Amino acid sequence: MDAFEIIRKTMSEFKEVDDDTVRVFISLAEPLISKKRFEKLHQQALAYMTAHKMKMSGLGKNIGIGTIGDTIGLSSVSEGETSVSFSNNQTGNTATDAEFGLTVYGMQYLQLRKHCIVPIISAGVEYGG
Repeated sequence: MDAFEIIRKTMSEFKEVDDDTVRVFISLAEPLISKKRFEKLHQQALAYMTAHKMKMSGLGKNIGIGTIGDTIGLSSVSEGETSVSFSNNQTGNTATDAEFGLTVYGMQYLQLRKHCIVPIISAGVEYGG
């Protein structure tokens, strides 16, 4: 199954996004996902990266307070007597990976990458990933 099919069959929040737009986002994410490193899971990693990029661009279901991009740095929302607080999923991520903690798709991508790409640590400096 390719990334387009994975998105269409498993990520129903993007069902209103037209096929051409999904394919554009796939083409933007494709250079970021190594076929060599992800091997058999390349298309799945590409689908997660694409979904993350689409969600960060405001596509998909609205979470009720705007787009996901509107929530960056937001820790809670109150309306009337109801207050909702958000967790910080970025704990433990490097600065370059912090953005992936903002969407479920980004977190799934990081989890998949963790299983496929083992970083090398030499003298406290991390390589790979």
